[in-house]
Parts: sequence; C-alpha cells; structure tokens
Amino acid sequence: MPDSRPIALVTGATGGMGSAIVRDLAATHRVIAVGRNTAQLEALKAETGADIWELDITDSNALAAQVGSLTGLDVLVHAAARGGSLSVEAARPGDWADYCALNVTAPAELTRLTLPLLRATSGTVIFIGSGAGTRPAPGSAVYTATKHALRGLADVLRIDEEPHRIRVVTLAPGQTDTAMLRGNIPADAYEADRYIRPESVAGAVRFVVDAPADVQITDLAVRPRQEIARI
Repeated sequence: MPDSRPIALVTGATGGMGSAIVRDLAATHRVIAVGRNTAQLEALKAETGADIWELDITDSNALAAQVGSLTGLDVLVHAAARGGSLSVEAARPGDWADYCALNVTAPAELTRLTLPLLRATSGTVIFIGSGAGTRPAPGSAVYTATKHALRGLADVLRIDEEPHRIRVVTLAPGQTDTAMLRGNIPADAYEADRYIRPESVAGAVRFVVDAPADVQITDLAVRPRQEIARI
C-alpha cells in the first residue's frame, strides 16, 4: 500500500540534533534524511526506515534535482549547520562564504524550492537556530552573524507566507551534547551532563510539529536547566 503518512525532510540528518529529529519524526512521518556521510545515512535508514539523500545542500543544482523528485512535503527541518569559533580578526572572506553558504543560503534555497509543496499542505518550516541568533557569542562573530541572519530569514518568511498558512519556526537550542559542541570545548572541560540532550531538541521539534492547526509557535528557546553561558 502507498505510504500515506505526512512527509518530513530533515537536513543535517547525520549530526547529533538532526539524527535525533529523524528518529523522533519517523514514528509518525515518512522522513527524508539529508546528509553527506554515506555510512551514517545507511545506518539511520536501517534504524528508522527513513529515505536518504546523500547530498551537499550547498550544491544548488543537485539540491534542485532532488527536490524535483518530491511529490509532497509537510515538514521541513533545517538542522544542517557549520559551527566553530571564528572572530572578525581570524576570519577570512572564504570563511564567511563557507559559513553563509551552509547556514543561510542553503536553507533559503531549499525553502524556496519546496515552497509550492509546503503551500499545498500548509506545512511547517523549522529553522534550528541558536542562542547566538539573539545574543552575541564572544569570539564567534561568523557563526553568530549567520544565526542572526537565519532568524531574520525566518521572521520575514513567516510574514510573506502567512497567506498560505505556512508555519515558520525558529527553534534555538542552547549548548547541546553534539560533536559540534565537543569540537568547541577542550575535552578536560567538557561536562556532557550539563548540556541539552539531542533527544530533547527532537522533542521540541515534535512539540512544534504537533501544535494545533490554529496556532504556530514562532520562536522557541531550549535552554540547559542550569545555564552555562547566556547565549
């Protein structure tokens, strides 16, 4: 029988947050997991039954070709991101271009390509932002700037797509126990128990997706129970 479940597409599906989101949504949705690591994608497919796209989402031509194969879309989750700390002093034009390509341009382009499908279902678009999207993160000018830009993108998209009843959400997790965070903190200072679990971020995505049809949750901050740094 055809799969009649709603369709969710998740980028960054092999990252800590993305894979947790795929696992959670797979209980109720046909999930398309998008990432670049073949082995991890195959493992996620075996575990969850997700369809997989091995794809660099900054490749606009490849992205358009894949989106062209979709027959519908109900939920779009932008979880792919480049992290790390780069100050204005340290960053070079190539760094700015690389960060903006993945953290801002790719989600904007994927959203543009899927808008007709999302309009048809009055779908939900979730941008995984950061506390850095509203507050400065010392020593991290490039990442912070892209997360500010991503929130601005979401805020304008929400207004523009209101006639089509598309829900647009910025979900901003604090420090979360992922490989990205581990790459930013010295091993001897890393305290995994103090950080948000990726599964908790996935639970917040579920809360947004399952919101009643008469509402949208526009901004959702997910913070550690005990604050570590107020970004």
